[in-house]
Amino acid sequence: MIRSTPKFEAAATEAANKAANRDDPRWAAIMARDASADGRFVYSVRTTGVYCRPSCAARRARLENVSFHATCADAERAGFRPCLRCKPNGPSPKEQIATKIAAVCRVIEDAEERPTLQKLAEFAGWSTYYTQRVFKASTGVSPAEYAAAHRGKRIHRTLKEERTVTDAIYAAGYSSSSRFYETATPLLGMTPSHYREGGSGENIAFATGKCSLGSVLVARSERGICAILLGDDPQQLTKDLSGRFPSAKITHAETEFKGLLGNVIQLVDSPRTAIDLPLDIKGTAFQRRVWQALRKIPAGSTATYSDISKSIGAPKSVRAVARACAENPIAVAIPCHRAIAKDGSLAGYRWGLARKRKLLDREAKSQPASRQASS
Repeated sequence: MIRSTPKFEAAATEAANKAANRDDPRWAAIMARDASADGRFVYSVRTTGVYCRPSCAARRARLENVSFHATCADAERAGFRPCLRCKPNGPSPKEQIATKIAAVCRVIEDAEERPTLQKLAEFAGWSTYYTQRVFKASTGVSPAEYAAAHRGKRIHRTLKEERTVTDAIYAAGYSSSSRFYETATPLLGMTPSHYREGGSGENIAFATGKCSLGSVLVARSERGICAILLGDDPQQLTKDLSGRFPSAKITHAETEFKGLLGNVIQLVDSPRTAIDLPLDIKGTAFQRRVWQALRKIPAGSTATYSDISKSIGAPKSVRAVARACAENPIAVAIPCHRAIAKDGSLAGYRWGLARKRKLLDREAKSQPASRQASS
């Protein structure tokens, strides 16, 4: 009879451990130093006595020496100590970056003048290149675009609070009125004076009608279509329009809108139809990027929110992309119905999932045609 020895038993344990780990997906995550696996598990190394997060940049351990643990506490109960390099029992690198980006956002929001990229980088302790890249990956916009969007929110508020437009401009952090007026109309969708009065002086005409999806409202400013709303009740759609432009001059233009309304109804009923609809798109810089990406999705096709976020150079802004789709006020012409969840489900739709499903079914069944013309 062959007597087992400690050396023999250790070799057998290593062989069994190696065989078990080889096909474990957690080992693949360790080999790839996959940061997305951080927080899901930790691994310990028998020969060093430490445990690490999957993304640890330390020299890779040998397969047979590795064990997996669901939590840091599990690893410590097994007698292992945390790695001093990746600090698995502290915030992950991803969490640390998120915290730092949030702090940078607060700096931008609290500043009277827009901070330079150099100042933001110094605050974060990063290079300007890394600051720009990580900020955009985290928020979906550059620091300059974030500052402009925040200043836009501030000017929206101060125009309603301050005594004059000039007071509002300086209260919003603009160093001169000329710098503000360069971007005022695209930012507000109308002149500052008109916006200050809730859209007073802005002429918006609209008409309602019936389509295969229920009621439809089409509204047009002097620059183009500013709303296509779908619903069940024309009166509620009219209230929704008034809510968007509380003090604008809104007129019902059924006769004059007959042709335009007919084109929109045709577009709703046949989403592949090529119709030139000039649009007056109002939104933040990020929203406009998302809406432009939606218009590039061919009829009959869909794209996930993740696909869209990648296409606009903001792969980590999936939730922000979904919110921008939900806030789209121009149905069908800006085809947010073509945006779906990663698992293929329809996710949400501002005008109801039943309408979204019908639009997609129609596009899938109809014959290809040229895409809608750009505004």
